[in-house]
Amino acid sequence: MNQNPKSIRPFVGSKNFETSRKFYKDLGFEEVVLEPKLSLFQWKEVAFYLQDAYVKDWIDNTMLFIEVENADEFQSHLQNLNLPDQYEGVRLSPVKTMPWGKECFLHDPCGIILRNDLRI
Repeated sequence: MNQNPKSIRPFVGSKNFETSRKFYKDLGFEEVVLEPKLSLFQWKEVAFYLQDAYVKDWIDNTMLFIEVENADEFQSHLQNLNLPDQYEGVRLSPVKTMPWGKECFLHDPCGIILRNDLRI
């Protein structure tokens, strides 16, 4: 197959679509509204679709992996945004050093995990 994929964009659900939209915009993503219940969220080359759809088993098993240049700086940036104080259910973990690099986790308002890693 001679194809040159340009991106892969997962579809992500939300428990409260409006809250999740605001959360991801506060996080730094730009929103492109595609339909009343579907938006594209982009941050440079990273993108995903947010849907107004909630299936508990699906949400409970969703993790978005975001590779960053510096996990410590990114975690500091996330701390400065103060998202856990603004959104119920949002949690931010400290950076951990693992055999493969550094990582921290940010849980969105409905529990989806954004895993932020720096690979070594």
